[in-house]
Amino acid sequence: MTLALHFSSPPSLATTLVELLAAFALGALIGVERQFRQRTAGLRTNTLVSVGAAIFVILGARLFEIDHGSQTPITIVAYVVSGIGFLGAGAIMKEGASVSGLNTAATLWGSGAVGACAGAGFLGEASLATLFVLASNTLLRPLVNRINRRPFSEESSEALYVVYIICARNLNVDIRENILEILDDTGFPVRQMDTHLLGSDEMEIELTLFPTSVNVEELDAAVEKVEKLSGVRQAFWNARDET
Repeated sequence: MTLALHFSSPPSLATTLVELLAAFALGALIGVERQFRQRTAGLRTNTLVSVGAAIFVILGARLFEIDHGSQTPITIVAYVVSGIGFLGAGAIMKEGASVSGLNTAATLWGSGAVGACAGAGFLGEASLATLFVLASNTLLRPLVNRINRRPFSEESSEALYVVYIICARNLNVDIRENILEILDDTGFPVRQMDTHLLGSDEMEIELTLFPTSVNVEELDAAVEKVEKLSGVRQAFWNARDET
């Protein structure tokens, strides 16, 4: 297979320059806000994502002009979106039941969309997309903070419920299965189970339930059933906002 060299005309190169400058400037604008807030993906990352997306879209358009084959610009855009999805997944971190980096990943996705628009020559759309990404990260922040400062209502809020069980370290496996069955049968399926050693002969089982709105009395009744099982010395629960 012979590799052909393609030399773009000055007008095409000028158009590419304008599109890349737009992707660079708009991606940097999003990145400045992220850098100011000390986020994982800051100025350089958002700028690179935007410029990179623009380059791939420009490349797809140029190749389509040369050879009207199967790799249309739309196909290239689809590949770019998939690639940014993997990049965003790398920014998401999970520690126990806590997940962080979702907003960073979503911002990277937005930067990629801005770059794709710029690379396709839709500079107006790229500018509008930038404004909406920035608005999502700035204008909505006071509303989020106000909602988070509201008193937490266990009865009506979707929350993260955690059941704690203090039991003998050599607790029978069947008893553990009984605990899970009791919670599941009463409508509180367990999402995650962790154990922590306490002293020389005890341990704590931490059962994180799926976030839901629950009836407190029903959860109390389920925990009471668990506490009556052989080997279980204490059982209790608490609730906190899902983060």
